[in-house]
Amino acid sequence: MQLRPIAYIHNSYREKFGIPRQSGLADIVSEIVFEKEFRDVNAVRGLEDFSHIWLLWGFSGNGEPDEASFRPTVRPPRLGGNERVGVFATRSPFRPNPIGLSSVMLESIKMTDDGPVLVVRGADLMDGTPIYDIKPYLRDFDCHSDARSGFADDRQYNTLEVVFPQELLDMIPVQDREPLVQALGQDPRPHYQDDPERVYGMLFGDRNILFKVSGGTLTVTDVE
Repeated sequence: MQLRPIAYIHNSYREKFGIPRQSGLADIVSEIVFEKEFRDVNAVRGLEDFSHIWLLWGFSGNGEPDEASFRPTVRPPRLGGNERVGVFATRSPFRPNPIGLSSVMLESIKMTDDGPVLVVRGADLMDGTPIYDIKPYLRDFDCHSDARSGFADDRQYNTLEVVFPQELLDMIPVQDREPLVQALGQDPRPHYQDDPERVYGMLFGDRNILFKVSGGTLTVTDVE
């Protein structure tokens, strides 16, 4: 089976570092632009009646899957990056087939000279990620209120307090400020790193956000 991208997503996430580990954790606005052969407006007819959609997409930057180097276990960040569990019990990007699945809010459908463009909110995809398919989210079937979440039920994400000096925050476009603060609050660092003197850099749009983390506080030190 051969998969071909039907669209590509565009947003301010320029690299994997700093992207929230799940969809819906940061209110980032993205646009999904269809490839030329899929720009028929009839292909999205009725989609405007749905509030959320599923995106099937391709992980990028992980290299091609190699059957010979398949690893049956991974170390998920939720477990601190030290404990191994089965790859199929995680959402790790390092999989036999690099396919991702995300649920996002469909904010609107714009009609442009290049066909319909989907405006979505809450994506956890890097700019330029290929989209392989789009399906509507069905509330009565896709939401299971009594579901169990394995090890994720036992580990709670603790968000960081973000200190973003106003003179630096003013360098960020107004519409991007809240999503950026939300993404920083999710703690972009690898979970095994805890050096309060280390300065990290996170690309966001055309800015490099420099920050330090001490205890439960992330402090932005500069915007380049």
